[in-house]
Amino acid sequence: MDCTIKWVSDMTFMAETGSGHTITMDGAPDSGGRNLAARPMELVLAGTGGCTAFDVVLILKRGRHDVRDCQVRLEADRAEQDPKVFTRIRMTYTVTGRNLKQEVVERAVKLSAEKYCSASIMLGQVAEISHVVEVVEAPA
Repeated sequence: MDCTIKWVSDMTFMAETGSGHTITMDGAPDSGGRNLAARPMELVLAGTGGCTAFDVVLILKRGRHDVRDCQVRLEADRAEQDPKVFTRIRMTYTVTGRNLKQEVVERAVKLSAEKYCSASIMLGQVAEISHVVEVVEAPA
């Protein structure tokens, strides 16, 4: 896996991923940015959410469960002092489907958290991560 970061202007940067996609990043105005794009640490959080959501949906689909939607809300606290790492991350999963059992969705979240999601497992080395799971019945 690789990625190249190019300075665009002020505190705006463009990342080109190894798969050929681009992502713009910018800083807050108080640090010289123009607030044109997400902050790099927001992208770390978003990537972690995407990683675990991907796992949960894939696990449920492979189990032939009728999953219709999956949302993960991440709320993170950061250290006060540099390097301002994440210290606590709360993940709230809202998984919608037909006849989904709470314990089945919780098992998928647990598998993601403990075995598959490299991003959350890596961040779990420095941050306390908690999970809340809500299962919603999809309309017929």
